This record gives sequence, C-alpha cells and structure tokens, in this order.
Amino acid sequence: MTTVTPATRPVSRRDLHEGWALTVTDGPAPFPIADVPATVPGTFLTDLLEAGLIPDPYLDRNEHEISWSGEVDLSYATVFEWTPSGADRVDLVAAELDTAATVVLNGRVIASVQNQHRSWRFDVTSALHEGENTLEIRFASPLATARENIELLGDLPAVGNDLPYNAIRKMASNFGWDWGPVLVTSGISGPIGLEEWSTARLAPIRPQVTVDQGHGVVALQVPIERSGSPGDEAVSVSARLLDPSGTQIDEAVRSSQGDEIALRLSAEAPQLWWPRGYGDQPLYAVAVELRDADGVLRGTRTHRIGFRTAGAVEEPDEIGTSFTLTVNGTAILAKGANWIPEDCFPSRLTTRDYRRAITDAVDAGMNVLRIWGGGLYASEELYALCDEFGIMVWQDFAMACAAYSESEPLRSEVIAEAREHIVRLAWHPALVHWNGSNENVEGYYHWGWKETLPETATWGYGYYTEIFPTLLAELDPTRSYTPSSPFSRPLIDQPRHPDHGTIHNWVAWASEEDNDYRRYRDTIPRFSAEFGYQGPANWATITRAVTERPLDADSPAMLSHQKAVGGQDKLRRGMAPHLPEVEGFDDVHFATQLNQARALICGIGHYLSYWPRCAGTIVWQLNDCWPVTSWAAVDGDGRRKLLWYALRDLYAPLLITVQPRGGDEVVSVVNDSAAALDGPLVLRRQTLAGEVIAEATSQLEVAPRSAATVPVPAELRTPSGIRDEVLVVELRADGGRELRGRTVHFPVEDREAELLGAAYEATAAAVEHGVEISVRATGTVRDLCVLADKVDPDAVVERQMLTLLPGESATFRVRTAGTAVPHQYLAPTVLTSANDLVARARGRRGGAGDEGDAMRMKR
Repeated sequence: MTTVTPATRPVSRRDLHEGWALTVTDGPAPFPIADVPATVPGTFLTDLLEAGLIPDPYLDRNEHEISWSGEVDLSYATVFEWTPSGADRVDLVAAELDTAATVVLNGRVIASVQNQHRSWRFDVTSALHEGENTLEIRFASPLATARENIELLGDLPAVGNDLPYNAIRKMASNFGWDWGPVLVTSGISGPIGLEEWSTARLAPIRPQVTVDQGHGVVALQVPIERSGSPGDEAVSVSARLLDPSGTQIDEAVRSSQGDEIALRLSAEAPQLWWPRGYGDQPLYAVAVELRDADGVLRGTRTHRIGFRTAGAVEEPDEIGTSFTLTVNGTAILAKGANWIPEDCFPSRLTTRDYRRAITDAVDAGMNVLRIWGGGLYASEELYALCDEFGIMVWQDFAMACAAYSESEPLRSEVIAEAREHIVRLAWHPALVHWNGSNENVEGYYHWGWKETLPETATWGYGYYTEIFPTLLAELDPTRSYTPSSPFSRPLIDQPRHPDHGTIHNWVAWASEEDNDYRRYRDTIPRFSAEFGYQGPANWATITRAVTERPLDADSPAMLSHQKAVGGQDKLRRGMAPHLPEVEGFDDVHFATQLNQARALICGIGHYLSYWPRCAGTIVWQLNDCWPVTSWAAVDGDGRRKLLWYALRDLYAPLLITVQPRGGDEVVSVVNDSAAALDGPLVLRRQTLAGEVIAEATSQLEVAPRSAATVPVPAELRTPSGIRDEVLVVELRADGGRELRGRTVHFPVEDREAELLGAAYEATAAAVEHGVEISVRATGTVRDLCVLADKVDPDAVVERQMLTLLPGESATFRVRTAGTAVPHQYLAPTVLTSANDLVARARGRRGGAGDEGDAMRMKR
C-alpha cells in the first residue's frame, strides 16, 4: 500500500483571498488611500466603495468624481503563513490580474504582466519562506501603461470612447462605451492561490468533440507538465466517458514519458445536443486522471460535453452568400441577443446573477447569445448554463471597434490569450461559432482608417485572417469562424453588404437625418448580427440611480446615464413619426420604452419574414452593466423592459405579422417548429369601435421551420386617410374554433390614429403572491401595459403590450410581495397604453374629448 504523503498527493490548492490591503502609491487620487481592506477577487474601486471612501459610481453623476481611477498606481499586499509540504513545486496561480501587474513575493520580483484576458501561473517554490510570507502585487496605472505602449506600438484609431483601450489587453468597455461609464479599474480580479504538486500535473486538456457517421468521438490531447525532479518517469493518463445518466460507456488509458498524451473515446449513436426549440441538451462527462509510475494519483479533471456538429454555413447562392447557423446538419433560425459584461465590475457577479441573466434569454425564446468582443471572455458559469439550456454561443475574440497593432509585445499577448480561451471553451457544446473582431474590418473600410493609417501600419487584419484561423485549425477545428462582424464574404472591402454574410444595421438608430425605425425595411440581410434601438431603464431603476426630483429627461444627472452621442435627440426624432408629442417625465419614459419595443417589432418582423434568406437576428443587446438609457432588453438592475416582452413574442415558435411588399401588404407567418402548420387564416378589416367592414378566409399551410406569406386582398387594405381602422389577422385550428395566433395591424401611426383614451375598464384585486388586474375593452386598445415597478420596485408583471379588441377581456398578473393596495396598479401612469398617450396629446391640443372621439368612431 502506498503511503499518502504531501509529495504523493494530487495537486493541493490553497486560496489566498484573505488579509489583503490596498494602497494607492502614485497618481492623482484626491485623498490619501492607504491600507484599505481589499476583497479578492475584486477591484480597488469596489474596495473603496465598500470602505465608504467613494460614492456609488452607478448613482447620479458620481462616475465623474472618480475619473482619476485609471491614472493611479496601487499596491495590494497580504501576509500568509506557509509550511513546506515536501511537494516538488509550488505555483502561484492567478485566474485574472487587472491589468499591468508586477508580482512580488518576499521582496523578489516574480513577474511583470500586462493582460487581463489571461490567467497566470508562476513557480514560486524558491521564493517562499517557511513561516511568514509577504505577497505584493503592484498595479501600474492602466492609462499610463496604455500611453507607454502607444510609444512602442503606434497611435491607432479607436471608437467607442476617447481612451486608448486598444493599446492594452484589458476589458475595452472598462474605459467607457456608448452604454457604459468610464470606470477604469485595477485589482486582483480573479481567484488567486498556491498550488502544490509533485512529479507531474495536468495542464489544460485540449478536446475535440465531433460526430462522425453516427459515432460520437472525443479526441483528447493531454499536456503533462513535469516538476523537473530527477529522472522524469513515465506517467499514465486515463479518460472515461460517461453518458447523461452517469454510466461509463468508454475508457482509454495510455502511458508515456513525453509531455503530451493523446486519447480517444467514442460513443455509439450518441444522444445529440440541440439548441433549445430544436431538441434536447443531453450532456455527457469526460473524467481524466493522471497517475505516476507507482499508480499515485497526480491530477484529475472532469468536464461536461455534448455531441453535435455545429457552425455557420456560408455558401454562394443566387442572392449572394448565405450565413446560417447549423447544428447536426439542421439549419437553425437564430433568435438571440448580444451579451455585454453584466456588471462594470464582473468580479462581483455570482452564480445567481448568471442564472438570472440566462433565464432572461431563455424566457424570451432566444436560442443564441453573441459574447461581444469589447468585454471579457465570459465566466465558465455562463457557458455551462448555455450548455444546459440550449443557448448557442457566438464568441468574439476580445477585439472591438479599433485598430490593433500586430507588433510585439501586443502580438504575443493576443496569441497567448487566444490559445487559452480556444482550449478552455472547446468543451462547451453551446459554442458554435468564433468571430475574430467586432466591426474592425468595417472600421478599416468605412470609418476612414484605411485613408489615415500609413500603408506599412498593421491594424489587426493579420490576427483576423491568419493568426486566429490558424490557432483554431490547430486547437479546435470543430466550429466555424469569421474574421469580423459585420463581414461580407467574399466582398472583403464591403462589410455589411446585405446580400453577403452578416450585417450590423445602425442606420435605423444612428442616422442624423432620418432614424425612423422603418428603415430596417431598407435592406434584406442574410443575417443581422447587431441592430437595436434605445429606450430608458425601468422606472424603479431610474429612481434608484437618479435621486433628483422631479425627474427630468435632460437634466445633467439623467444625461450622465445616456452615453450615446446625441442620444436624447435620436430618441425624440425616432419617436416623432410614430407617437404623439408627449410631455412630463412619466409619458416621455413610457413613450420611449414603447418606441424601442416597436422598433424591434418592425425590424425583427421584417427580417424573419424573409426566412430562410435572412437566417437570423441577434439584437443589440440583452443586458446592461449599470443603470442607463440603452439598447438593452433588460436594464442594469435586472428589470425587464417593454422590449423584453416584445422579444418574447417575436421569438415565439409562431410569429404572425403584416409586412409591406412592393406597395401592397402581405401576412407573414413564421413557423419555427418541427410540425407543419395549417388551418384557416382569417383576415378582418374593422373599425376601432369593432364594426367589421370586410372579411376573408383562406387555408394556410406552412412547412416546418419555414415562413410563408399571404397577400392581403385589396378590399381588406385600409384606404389612405382612414384613421380609425385595423386589420385583424387570426390563425385558427380545430375547424376555426381554436385561436392559434393573432396580430392586429394598425395601418396608420398612433399620432394620426383616432384611438380612444377611455377604451377600457379595469379592476384590481389581491391574489396569492400578488395582484390580478382585470381589463375589459370598450374600444380597440393598443399596447396596454402595467408599469408595476412604479408601485413596488420588486413587482413583476407577466405580460405587457397587450392589444385588445372591443368587448375582449384580459388579466394581468403582477407578482409582488409589496404592501401596496391593489387599486394603486390602476393609476393612469401605471396602467397605461398608446391610447392614453394619444388622448393626453389630444387634450393638450384642445381637441375633442373621448365623447367626441366616440362619436367619430361610429362612422
């Protein structure tokens, strides 16, 4: 029997997360900062916040009071006891250091590093002392470091903010973005600790998981790091494959004196992993053990995997070049959103935070998230949840909106971080596509970089077209890759060409001349990987973040939470063609959130009506990192905006919309299900008061996973100048008795429509776990909403933007533990609709009241 001693144990880990203190050692800090207790993992800004030394940067204009944060040098220090265990090696392992760090142990400089996107391992065996040890990590100013790097690398163009984020390997959005504050951090932002081991240890294992002719194959490259003890001996590596029930189905064992061992596992007719809506997500497990020549266990690893083939298919066709996400040979209609860092300080995110955010995506019907390249490579928890819930991942390399030098030392750092994350993420079946950069090729050809950069200057193209694809071919050739997004293969110099590859459509939001969201209909892209429209955060989020009263959309505090250039003007200009003029913060807030949701209803409805020509939409963006007016569907406090509810309807398996086509109108029916769709399609032209003018029924058939269009007959199209009609489209089943889906199309904009203000009656009653609001429509009601967080900040309503026809009834269920009396949810600023905006605008103009409107509605 082998005696277990420290030298015969596997790797032992000891976290070094306690006893840290930070000191600002140089730079323009406005007050002395010395020996402040520090939380590890964390950042110095969150430590100063916890100590009460700075105000919460998410509130009011506090962000601007700590603009000095990126200019200071600081030191983290801790003292710990250590006793030799007899292990051959002791490594200091840091998952993430933010960013320009010098590691000093007992006065000896161990390393100087400069990359937040990497993990670090340092042999500190000879630097440790028995007894008391002092570990110090000195962080240089990120901005000073970036400026120093510019002297070596050159000053290259960047957008997104005015700071040189492209000259340092650090989270780009940490320097500010058009949705994020400037909160430049430093600190020990990931776990750190000592690992002791002997003889050999497992380095990160490189898997390739594929399906070949019905067989699941797991090819493993297992690197072995040796301690360097005399006479390197043979070691053995065993790998076991366990099916989703935990039953072992294959095993492989090999011994070698080398530094890498290849193993192969297989599964006969494996259960396939599918994105949600297309099948199940069975997860297998791979368990790896490393043993020395005496059979002593030296290391273990266990990873979950899923068997599938996946990637984006780009093929020439009669239109141009397709871009279709494909899993197991099946084309997937991509329905998703872009993901940004969930917090400006990601180190404080918890498993609960990630699970809530992925639940937001799942509940909205999404099947893909794009991890945007201006943030960080995300936490393992995020990818594991995507594996579990069937959310495909499109992963950007961490390069965004800038030109990047291909010279040293940046080049080696980019390669090292890319290698690390390609290997780390290869285990995850959810990862289907790698993308080289965000808008960097577009920047070169469309933002003036080509004209201003010297001909000899590198700008990142070598990373995107040579280095990244070469690394993927070596380390993980099982996914697809594009050099950038947008990217129009083969028209490299024409990124965002709608007929080829991916586009980012920002004209509809950003145009200074015309940012009417109907401009989404100007093009028919093959795949829209980025597009969005702004709207404010939810009411309770704003009132927490901005303490001034009364609230003013254009106050300095509110504008501090609006980072887009000309954002407020674009909100007003984009709303003007659609909604009546609004006054007062309540109506401005509701109208701009409503307009944001309607913009994406227009854009996504248009794009998906052309499926499979357009193979998917990834909206900008799912989430926010702080309280801000932005393009997000879920605000910085985790509250679901009206846009989120609209996305849930748009991303449902059945989507019915009315679309313009060449001067006429068609009904588009998108069937994203595995079953054919058939039944009577009923079209009914009627007044807002409910009088039916014309009606037609046709038999609809839509094949599985496809879209169909049905022309709207001429007699059902509303003539020009008529302002009090709607077109009701209903898909029925069971002989017309069952309503499967409906849309109500308003042929004129609200600002011109004769919507009634007093078009519904409502009551509210307390029920278990909340409040139930019952509504009965006396006229046509458009986009009825319950802004429940105005009553209770924690209240959540189950549905929003409900359109009712005369005589129809509906209920809103509000989940709340608050003590507010139910009738507070009936207040006109809480239970509100497009009708109410129209009525209030009409009243300000001195027009007829609702009785006069009712008279006109009688035709």
